[in-house]
Amino acid sequence: MFLILGLGNPGPRYELTRHNAGFWVADNLAEKYNIRLDKHKHFSLYGQGEIAGQEVVIAKPMTYMNESGKAVKTLLSAFGLLPDKMLVVHDDIDLPLGKIKKKIKGGDGGQRGIRSTIQSLRTGEFYRVRVGIGRPDDKEDIVDYVLSPFDAEDSGLLNDVIEQAVQTVEEALKELDRS
Repeated sequence: MFLILGLGNPGPRYELTRHNAGFWVADNLAEKYNIRLDKHKHFSLYGQGEIAGQEVVIAKPMTYMNESGKAVKTLLSAFGLLPDKMLVVHDDIDLPLGKIKKKIKGGDGGQRGIRSTIQSLRTGEFYRVRVGIGRPDDKEDIVDYVLSPFDAEDSGLLNDVIEQAVQTVEEALKELDRS
């Protein structure tokens, strides 16, 4: 079994923000594989199903981004999984919009949801799919930028980006299954 975790912030205020790219990927993946995210437990909204022959749990922490580790630790414990059986999907301002990258381990790169996860688990040894959201021109505006919606001119690219991220998660699951 694998845990696929989409990071974001709960609630309608944050629903369409850049910081919720992980939620969008989790939702699209769940829809594609008919996995209903309808269980509210472990500080998360989640569902269980199968992707490419692998049993998975797709989850969206219902904590705020900077407290994601609380949900991650509880979910891993509840399902008896180690961090190497987890794939975290999150936004990344260091990648331009449209760029998707896989990362197997490492630091948080300034992403507070990843920072919280690493601190809670005491390890960075888990798989990540980084979804590029671009960076604001003014470095002082990072918080406002990630908590704002995409510009109208970017919205056309957004569906392609999410679909590409879903495919990256599918590929990553195959890689994790072989390891």
